[in-house]
Amino acid sequence: MGSSSSYTEDDFSTSAFDPSTFSVQELVKLAAPDFSIPQPFVRINQQPPSLSVTTPLPPTIDMSRLLLEDDHQNLELHKLHSTCQDWGIFQLVNHGVSSSLLEKLKHEVEEFYRLPLEEKLKYKIGERGWEGYGRKMRADGKYDWVDTLNIITNPLHRRSPHVFPQLPPPLRSTMECYLSELQKLATKLIGFMGKALKIKEKEMELFDDGLQAVKMAYYPPCPHPESVMGLIPHSDMTLLTIVRQLNGVDGLEIKKNGLWFPFNVNPDAFVVNVGDIFQIFSNGVYHSVEHKVTCNKERERITVTFNLSPNFEAEVGPSLSLINAENPPLFRRVGMEDYFKQFFTIKIYGKKYLDYMRIQPSENGD
Repeated sequence: MGSSSSYTEDDFSTSAFDPSTFSVQELVKLAAPDFSIPQPFVRINQQPPSLSVTTPLPPTIDMSRLLLEDDHQNLELHKLHSTCQDWGIFQLVNHGVSSSLLEKLKHEVEEFYRLPLEEKLKYKIGERGWEGYGRKMRADGKYDWVDTLNIITNPLHRRSPHVFPQLPPPLRSTMECYLSELQKLATKLIGFMGKALKIKEKEMELFDDGLQAVKMAYYPPCPHPESVMGLIPHSDMTLLTIVRQLNGVDGLEIKKNGLWFPFNVNPDAFVVNVGDIFQIFSNGVYHSVEHKVTCNKERERITVTFNLSPNFEAEVGPSLSLINAENPPLFRRVGMEDYFKQFFTIKIYGKKYLDYMRIQPSENGD
């Protein structure tokens, strides 16, 4: 492959392309304004967003109202419950995370992506794992138009020694503060969701000290955004996902009733996704949302995603509080570690993994 200061057509041939040392950001920086999209990134026949005059949007949830112990909380809790049923995604405002910390996070993440490619490649993804800087090939043999840094942050003993501990100290320190705030926020939010579902508090303990991961994502501008995809259609395999859009550039699209709609993000809000594990845990009462990311022709999009899942000693399956003779389990029960291992053996697209976890009629003896 060419050096970090230049790319040639040969760098994108099937035999020469090396995703472990490639940067879309560098390509865009160094290429001519209307360059050809490298074949490993070209995706055709994408389903465009609906041109509906009235784009549906899920309700916005106000965290400060959830924390009140009065009728306002009951109303907001009902809104949270119905939103998780009908949409599986919402914007969370008045979340309690300080604007100064969020501004600092934005600055440090932008600084990371300004580092020379050689510096960022110190964190590159290993051959067998997914943690680190770079990208992995998708099931269709293509790559997303994004440079990501994936980090396991909890439990501490699962942190890769070559990633989080080696981050530039200002970024590492800011990320530690941010993670502390997001852990508290996610714990409260999951507690309210469990309360709305009427799940016993004891059952909710399986989410204590769970698996947590962070993904920093830089989606460079693309001269032909209709030919690439920032992130393929999928639902999150996790329990809950909290996204911070750092620089005010939209690109998220969600699927509703078989159609794709753009999701315009409030700059003061977090975007919260119900994950597949929560759909399974709620026995199908809540729904994970299928979503994707499109690219902008002129501006980069930068996000930080916080993913939360149960701890590795837990089981993934429907809540026992919700199962009875009238409501049999709709999903199988597996250990958390097996759930993750199986995920990486299936070629994921859309909600394929959730469908795999679904109990088929023959399995119930019907």
